[in-house]
Amino acid sequence: MPGSEVGNSLRVKGPTTSRVRRHQDEGTIPHGEGTVPVGNFAPTALTPAPPPLPSRPPRSLGDFSTAPAEEIVEVTALHFCQCEEKRWRYRRAMRDLLGHLAAFPGATWQERWEASGHDEGQPVGDIAGDDKHMRFRLNCAIGYAFALRLVRPSLLGFRCNRFFHYAPWFRSVAKDPLLEEFCRRADQLPLSHPRRGRTKFDVCCALTVFGIDLKDLTPEALLHYAVESRRHGLAGEKSASGTYAGTLAWPILHDMGQFPPSAPRTLRGAVTRGQISVEEAVDRHELVNREVRDLLVDYIRRRSAGLDYSTLRGLTNLLVRTFWKQIEKINPGQKDLRLSEETFTQWKEWLLVLPDGKPRLDVDGPLMAVRALYLDLHSWAVAEPERWAKWVAPCPVRDADLRWFHLRRRGLQERMANRTRDRQPLLPILSKYVNDTWHRLRTLLDAAQKVGDGEEFIADGTTWLRVSTRDRQHNRPPIRAVNRVTGELVHLTREENLAFWQWAVVEILRLAGLRAEELTELTHLSVRQYQRPGGEVVALLVITPSKSDRERVIPMSAELFHVLAQIIRRHRNESGTVPVCTRYDLHEKVWSEPLPYLFQTFHGGAERGMSTTTVWRTIKRACDALALTHPEFKGVKFAPHDFRRLFATELVNNGLPIHIGAALLGHLDIRTTRGYVAVFDEDVISHYQQFLARRRAERPTEEYRAPTPEEWSDFQEHFDKRRIELGSCGRPYGTPCAHEHACFSELALVK
Repeated sequence: MPGSEVGNSLRVKGPTTSRVRRHQDEGTIPHGEGTVPVGNFAPTALTPAPPPLPSRPPRSLGDFSTAPAEEIVEVTALHFCQCEEKRWRYRRAMRDLLGHLAAFPGATWQERWEASGHDEGQPVGDIAGDDKHMRFRLNCAIGYAFALRLVRPSLLGFRCNRFFHYAPWFRSVAKDPLLEEFCRRADQLPLSHPRRGRTKFDVCCALTVFGIDLKDLTPEALLHYAVESRRHGLAGEKSASGTYAGTLAWPILHDMGQFPPSAPRTLRGAVTRGQISVEEAVDRHELVNREVRDLLVDYIRRRSAGLDYSTLRGLTNLLVRTFWKQIEKINPGQKDLRLSEETFTQWKEWLLVLPDGKPRLDVDGPLMAVRALYLDLHSWAVAEPERWAKWVAPCPVRDADLRWFHLRRRGLQERMANRTRDRQPLLPILSKYVNDTWHRLRTLLDAAQKVGDGEEFIADGTTWLRVSTRDRQHNRPPIRAVNRVTGELVHLTREENLAFWQWAVVEILRLAGLRAEELTELTHLSVRQYQRPGGEVVALLVITPSKSDRERVIPMSAELFHVLAQIIRRHRNESGTVPVCTRYDLHEKVWSEPLPYLFQTFHGGAERGMSTTTVWRTIKRACDALALTHPEFKGVKFAPHDFRRLFATELVNNGLPIHIGAALLGHLDIRTTRGYVAVFDEDVISHYQQFLARRRAERPTEEYRAPTPEEWSDFQEHFDKRRIELGSCGRPYGTPCAHEHACFSELALVK
């Protein structure tokens, strides 16, 4: 899309904001011909339809749209410069800019600005050529012009120019008490000074582009600004990975009451699409045969009654993308589910190889889903023939296709067992590393807090120098220190925080055997206690229903209780209590109710429950750091579920009954737990010896008396006879031979 279209979409011309205010009161936002609920924003939903905003921007210093150039020059110099000796620079900069714009046609400065072409993304400083001083003057002058509301730029027209102090310029002209309150709250964010400055810049930029005051900034307007900034790469270096402009500004405006209560508290909540309907999920794959498309929609919708959203999404991908989409590519004229043997054979051949050329490990999943589709239609057609009978067809998946299903399952279990065996000796190393790293950084941070900026201190025999930080506006500025030996600068506050959560994630997964989503769902309410009849108090960890939809209780060991106590203590030291926040479920695509989650981070201007992706990245960061000093960690990936398998293996191999292990792990079937346990050769020998010892202890002692000489002689004679009486005789000791001639014939041959 050209820059002019973006500029026109963000330069909104219309009546007043009454329509926007009315929709705010109703909890909806105008979108095209209808309205969209505030909590169901989509990243592209509002891009084509900008919010209706006033066409005349507010001008606190007066309307300069048709004012003479010299009048604007004097106002600029008097307002932006308090020193009389330096005002000539401001006059010169503004004269250069206005002289350039005056060469273009138009009755107002706005019309001349639009005719100049700078609104389409051409920086004003380009007209200076190689003259760096003139480029600097023009950049400053266009910033003054935007702050004075002399011209109202498009988003690209604004952002293509570089400003170093635009927010203070804009605030000095606007003199908006509401904007000053916003900036005061932004300065209190527990973030670095550059990020707080970026928060204020985003709001001032949006107000400039839309030509409004802060009281007229609606959720729709800020969302539109955020989406457009990201789409054109203006949201920072990480804009392509999910970062939006205005992320930190959104929760501040929400807490100020600028946004209605029905709006999400964070920008992430506004742009998150959430669950999509079955029709949308199927239509993403653009099926050609509309009748089959409607059939798949009806079938998946009926199956959705007994499935969670994550499983339903997987079923949709298997039936639509993996199965029927490929059938249409193989045989474009396929009209129904009655597939020829040739077509289905080609599909099975395609199924064996992934698009990247690697062999597909899970071949049974698509085959089982296709078979279930055909068999379900067979059974449903009996009860509702008018709806399903026309689609009944022979199932192309034969029993021979699933002949090796159990063999492949055993192969999968063997691979998982080998993976567990490979990682078992590495787990103590990983646990020791995260524990030592956190304690080392915590000791270093405690020592740095006891000295002032510019003072040296000694920690672990090393001399460090605490360096000052520019961020002095925050109550607790970040602490940094320089190693006096190596010269390394360490951001102690940040590194210690990362090391703590790295330690907490690894230790709880190791000691409790939780799933990744169960870890992120732990709350302050999960820690309970139980008093036994004897008066002993047992600490319990209550795991909320997850994969098996069953709540379970884990008696906590002293180590596990210590980790949870450290997490709770950390929250209380920072906030006075465990903060209440929401969490986004990546599997179910829904936001949770506000709860005191133990694993939470400050993200997007607000506290938010930690995601499973963050858990994966935390573990990977620890393994990557270990790989530098431990070659055995190179190429090794520790998944959260690896800790769960190691936990199950340790429980069962140390003598805990397997049904108790299944209860601790939350398995409904004991065979699932048995599949988690990796058996080692040494474990087999030791367990068998323990079994023999227990069995001998339970038998009468007289059965283990020493044999008499006669019994021993008879026993040895038996083996002498068996060496002679070979043949095919397999009789037990002390019984006659069942074969008529074999033993005698062998005896004769020996003689």
